Parts: sequence; C-alpha cells; structure tokens
Amino acid sequence: MAEQQTEHETSGFPSRIASLLEQAAVRIRETTVDRIAVYVTWIAIGIIVAGAAFMVVYWLLVSLFRALGEAVGQELAYAIVGGILVLVGVFLWWKRWPKDDPAIQSAGQETP
Repeated sequence: MAEQQTEHETSGFPSRIASLLEQAAVRIRETTVDRIAVYVTWIAIGIIVAGAAFMVVYWLLVSLFRALGEAVGQELAYAIVGGILVLVGVFLWWKRWPKDDPAIQSAGQETP
C-alpha cells in the first residue's frame, strides 16, 4: 500500500514540472518577445509614415517650384521658395529653446 501512495504522489510530479516550465516560458515570452514585437511594429509604421511625409513634402515643393516658375520665372521662383525656407529656418532656430529655461539663463553667466 505504501508503494501505491508513493507512485500516486510522484506520478503528478513530472506534469507539475512540465506545467511550471511552460508557465515560465510563457511569462518570459510575454515580457520579451511580445513587447519587442509591438515595438518593432510601431517602428515599421513610423518609418512608413516618415517616408510618406517626406514624399509629400518633396512633391509639394516640386509643384510649388513649377507653379511659381510658370508664373514669375524659374530664377525668381527659386528665390521666393528659398526665402520662404530661410524664414522657416530662422523661426525654428529662434524657437529652439524656451526663454524661461534656467539652464539657458545660467549658461551666459560666468562662475567665479
């Protein structure tokens, strides 16, 4: 009778070990592979959106050059679009840091 109890008690042991290993593998997969798969998906979507945005800006500039070239001449079209892009660049350069940033204000002061 003692042999039957020990056999019965140990017969569930391999299945419990297998279940424990499977739970550990699932938990590791959930914390690594599934999370990385989501990141890779969003990175791929971001690359596609960035490429599409680049192409939209490119073709808008081409159409702007052609429309202005027909209206005022090619040289003046380049000057107008170049001036617009320079103004946009100056505006973005001016807005790169907020005025109330303490790191910017203390950067101009010399320390003894």
